[in-house]
Amino acid sequence: MSLNQSVRFIPKEKSAFFSVLRKRVDQYFIDNNLSKHANREMVIKTISLLALYIVPFICFLAFEPARPIGYLLWAVMGVAAAGIGMSIMHDAQHGAYSSKKWINTWVGHTINLVGGSGFNWVLQHNVLHHTYTNISGIDEDIQDRIVLRFSPHTEVKWYHRFQVFYAAFLYSLLSLYWATIKDFEQYYRYINLKVNKNSWQQNVPVFIKIILFKICYFFVFFGVPVLLFDISFSYVLIGFVIMHAVAGIILTVIFQMAHTVEGTSYPLPNASGNIENDWAMHQLATTVNFSPENRWLSWYVGGLNFQVEHHLFTRICHVHYPAIAPIVKETCAEFGVPYLENRTFAQAFSAHIAALQKFGGLHHTLSDALG
Repeated sequence: MSLNQSVRFIPKEKSAFFSVLRKRVDQYFIDNNLSKHANREMVIKTISLLALYIVPFICFLAFEPARPIGYLLWAVMGVAAAGIGMSIMHDAQHGAYSSKKWINTWVGHTINLVGGSGFNWVLQHNVLHHTYTNISGIDEDIQDRIVLRFSPHTEVKWYHRFQVFYAAFLYSLLSLYWATIKDFEQYYRYINLKVNKNSWQQNVPVFIKIILFKICYFFVFFGVPVLLFDISFSYVLIGFVIMHAVAGIILTVIFQMAHTVEGTSYPLPNASGNIENDWAMHQLATTVNFSPENRWLSWYVGGLNFQVEHHLFTRICHVHYPAIAPIVKETCAEFGVPYLENRTFAQAFSAHIAALQKFGGLHHTLSDALG
């Protein structure tokens, strides 16, 4: 299955489910006189996470603390960078932060603050992942990476049986890979696969913007401290790697616990290119919530622990997910459709470990121990 191959969703049963659910969710906002977009809580979160990212860097420049303290500051920036990606940029790129397009556009530029490209991210996440969730060969979130296997439909290699042990190290490289190579690799690949449908004239300024944002990003993190503040390059480099390692592990684990876990499905299209399910039912079979009662986690990860609600209602700001989750859950029960959920973080993490073991050809000994 290639990325440019057409895949269609064909309703088999319970096709009225999403129509009913959407009306009930819409009615919730009408009855409570609420906007579906950001509220005061979201604005405070935006300011808080941006400050958590920027202030430690200013302190690092201004005081050049001893290395242990300096590296701690970089680690805090990694926590904040992951939070910005999950809680701020993510909503904006989905058009959920505001009803005004220009606000979503500007808030969406926070992705450039953490080293990424919004253009490529929208193609990978909004188009490929959200439309074709857990479909091997199309959804890049379950694409095999170097020595990691995330799908039951790809070839098992001998080394995959050890992936549960080395996965954390590779997860730590995700953010660094994204900031350095990934955007350029995706840019060319998406053009070749027709995922990027822009003309050549449209893509030239896109590519120029990617280059300019990368130059600005690396100048801020390396040129400013080394050239303007005379801080050791090695000190900055190690801190930079620490920041990205922290962000990479957090981002990968949170996203994987919503899809690459025991209990989710990995459907493939039939010979005609059809998924024999409607889109909403497909989302429910491939997506799982976790830790719904953990308010701190929900705040930090931008409601990504309410992944079911997010996949069904991408244009609703995540601050509303806890309120609409009971509506979704009750409607699922009424129609007899799955509502997948791991009640605690430990259960979700254990389910991800179990999936890594299964796809690597191992039994669930480690996940059983964790669970």
